[in-house]
Amino acid sequence: MSIIVVSGTGTEIGKTVVTAAVAAAAVAAGRSVAVLKPAQTGLAPEETGDADEAVRLSGAKTSAELARYPEPLAPGTAARRASMAPVGPERVAREARALAEEHDLVLVEGAGGLLVRFDEEGGTLADTARLLGAPVLVVVPAGLGTLNSTALTAEALRARGIEQLGVVVGSWPAAPDLAARCNLADLPEAAGAPLLGAVPEGSGALDPAAFRAAAGDWLAPALGGTWDADAFARANGA
Repeated sequence: MSIIVVSGTGTEIGKTVVTAAVAAAAVAAGRSVAVLKPAQTGLAPEETGDADEAVRLSGAKTSAELARYPEPLAPGTAARRASMAPVGPERVAREARALAEEHDLVLVEGAGGLLVRFDEEGGTLADTARLLGAPVLVVVPAGLGTLNSTALTAEALRARGIEQLGVVVGSWPAAPDLAARCNLADLPEAAGAPLLGAVPEGSGALDPAAFRAAAGDWLAPALGGTWDADAFARANGA
């Protein structure tokens, strides 16, 4: 795979840290990696965006951001309110293909969930994935409520003929409750796709060297790591 689209079932669930972990595992394997953020919202021009943060943590080669809007809203809404041009799926796909010509792996990190609107025409990250023919890695929360949002995201992908690579828990709690532990078994069924990792909560605060050293332990072999879903479930009493 030269391009992977990283989406999620919502916002603030660990997409950037998961993107960084996948990038770090690829860099450790000797691959050149670019992280593309189509639309960054809610940050001032001088603040560090998600793509830059993923590169800082992972040691990836390139970060790219196509647009930045000041308000923390869906990209289409944020663009309209700021009287700025939106970034549509076609442009995102073109930029991702251009990066793929110069990198072994391009990670396209969306904003919010899969069907958040990019523009007034209703373009979404799902449309970008479809245009690219790229698989989607879905980042999910650990606890109660995640099964429904995971199943809905999976259904939306299937309806569009888009491959779901798998799901990764974006922030695995240090003291998981019963729902989180049970979800280790239930998430693959809800997604109709494998559970490919669990990133410990707070991992984004690690020093980059420590982050890169540990990233492979959080991800399954399909993402370049050594994480084992069955062993993790047993260790957590699932």
